[in-house]
Amino acid sequence: MSDENKEKTSTGLDPNVAGFLSYLFGAITGVIFLLVEKENKFVKFHAMQSILVFVFLFILNFVLGFIPVLGWIGNMVLVPVSLVLWIFLMIKAYKGEWYHLPIVGEIAAKQAEVQVKS
Repeated sequence: MSDENKEKTSTGLDPNVAGFLSYLFGAITGVIFLLVEKENKFVKFHAMQSILVFVFLFILNFVLGFIPVLGWIGNMVLVPVSLVLWIFLMIKAYKGEWYHLPIVGEIAAKQAEVQVKS
């Protein structure tokens, strides 16, 4: 974990724990940490990325549900991929990494007003 990630958080949690928890219940905990966190850019970034990823996955799942057969097959693929992505992002945040997904990570960085480190 870099020195920047060891900065104080508004929640009193370690930044890596707060980043991990930002993903725990998807967009819900993302919103909570985005609203509560005032100081730590690492936590704000992961909270915003959590919101964007899980809202996108929710909308995609919803839309696919209306498409007969192909949409249902798409949902059968989307669910395990979403689970793997969820676990992957929690691990990356817990390790203190500024891991950002293509497109979504860049949007999250702009919205959270941080410079993402690769």
